[in-house]
This record gives sequence, C-alpha cells and structure tokens, in this order.
Amino acid sequence: MELNPDHAARFATATLSHLGREYPYKMALVLNGPEDAKPPREHHPIFHGSFDWHSCVHGWWQILRLARRFPDLAVSADTRARADAMLVPEKVAGELAFLDRPYSATFERPYGWAWLLALHKEAERHDAPWAAALEPLALAFAQRFHAFLPKMTYPLRVGTHFNIAFALLLARDWARMRDPALATLIDAAAKAWFADDRDCQAWEPGGDEFLSSALTEAHLMVVVLGEDFTRWFDAFLPRAAHEQPATLFTPATVSDRSDGKIAHLDGLNLSRAWSWRAVAAALGPDHPVSPAAAAAAQRHLAAALPHVTGDYMGEHWLASFALLALDGL
Repeated sequence: MELNPDHAARFATATLSHLGREYPYKMALVLNGPEDAKPPREHHPIFHGSFDWHSCVHGWWQILRLARRFPDLAVSADTRARADAMLVPEKVAGELAFLDRPYSATFERPYGWAWLLALHKEAERHDAPWAAALEPLALAFAQRFHAFLPKMTYPLRVGTHFNIAFALLLARDWARMRDPALATLIDAAAKAWFADDRDCQAWEPGGDEFLSSALTEAHLMVVVLGEDFTRWFDAFLPRAAHEQPATLFTPATVSDRSDGKIAHLDGLNLSRAWSWRAVAAALGPDHPVSPAAAAAAQRHLAAALPHVTGDYMGEHWLASFALLALDGL
C-alpha cells in the first residue's frame, strides 16, 4: 500500500478545509490578564485552525508535502496559494510573539516543537519564500530543544503528545543538516535513555494513545544507531520474529470515532505502520523479524486508512499520520 494521487487529493482537500477553520479550537494558553481572552487568530496568526496548534502545524506540513509529491493536482494549486498568503514574515512574527509570553516555556513541548521543525524542513524543499519566512520560528524551537534536553533527566515514554522519542525523531531529521550540534545532542540523549533497554514488554495501547511507546523508541534508534540497530533491536524485542508481544502486531480497536481521545487509536495504527516499515527496512529482508514487521505494517494501515476522514475528531489530524505511514518523513 503506497501513497497515490487519490490519497493525496483526499487528504489535502480535507486538511485545507479545516486549516483555516477557527472553531472549535483548543487553546494552550496561560491567561496573564483579561486582555489575553481573545480569539485564537489573534494569538496565532498562522496556526489557528485544525482544532489545535500542533494539528494545524502538521496539517501545513502535510499539504506542502503532498503539493510537492503531486504538483499537478488541482488541490496542490490551492495549497500553494494558501501558503503564499499565510506563510509570510508578518504572520510568523505573531507566532514568535506568543513564545515570548510569560509561562510559555513549555508551550507545545515537545510535540509541537518537533512538528514545526518538520514543517520548516518541508518548506525548504519548495521553490517559494515559505521556508525563509518560517526560519525564525524554527530556530526558536531548535533553541528550546537545546535548552530542554540537557535538563531532561528521564525519558517520556507515553503514547501521546509528550512522547520524547517521536519528537526527537522529527527534530533530528531537521537538525542533521541545519543544526549538527542539536543532532549530536539528540543522539546522546537517545543513547543515554534507550541504549540499554531490553526485553520490552509493550504494555500498550493505552486507551487514548496515538503513538507506540515501544515502536517509536525503536524507530528513533534506527536513525541514531545505524549499523548497530539490529543488535540493539534483537535484545529490545527478542521474540518479535514470533510476533510477540502480540499487542505490537495487532491493530487497536477504535470503539467511537466521535470521541476525540478514543479516536487517537486510529493514529496509533497509522504511526505503528510507519514505525514497523522503518524497522523492517533497517533490519533488511534476511532478518527473521522483517516479514512479520512488514505484515504488521499492512494490517495497521488497512485498519486505519478508511477512517482518516469522516469525523472531525480524527479528520483534523489523522491525514498527517497517514502520510507518514504511506510515505515517511
């Protein structure tokens, strides 16, 4: 199952419909006074749609990625026109101003930080002024990673927005060309936290998770360890060739897609598909886990792809994870 023009048109059309949809919107805001009670677009001139800030950011990543991959689609022209109007220096300045507010140090940490870096990297791949406009915001979040990682004593292994492995995976992809010192810091943190992990029990999924704690960690170690990954993985999931722990090979059941938290489980299925594909590629075709990993990726994709659109609680964000699952970073 690979990304095709039908996927691209469906995902981009849905995402464009809600990137500028101001309500409903979940603000991440500390009120410092009554003057702060104002509409989302006044706090976030660019990222005020798609229900919340981070979903808006990765929605932009998604539509720019699809416009690059399928430039001749009609919806890609709509994307470029919207980007020309929105990804401009004066609007970026408004987003930067929000970061200077009191009590903003943990705003969107680390999930939104990482997605903003991914968006900037994608914007750099276009012949357009969007990346130059976004660069000050990207550098601001990179600096936050520089300040945060040295004081982060313990990893965050949860399956939601706070998962540190997922954030480092995206941030490292940006940093390896733009900020080698940050890439080095990320590698050191990943090795300190995860290099000695053995026999992962994979007690997941939790009822509202969209990331696999086990597989996201493994995915990060694919890029951090390189040639040493296979040795690490064989100790981390020693029974994977026998599809154990079984929960990692079994798509999650989503009982109510109108429930915003339970709908996270569709994202879990998509993110697992992405990570299983990365693991299989890193292990190579001759490794005994690779067939099981590839089959698990397909099962998870099949379980989630039909539900990317249909209910706003999933539709405002799932297409980005579908794109990861189908096409990678």
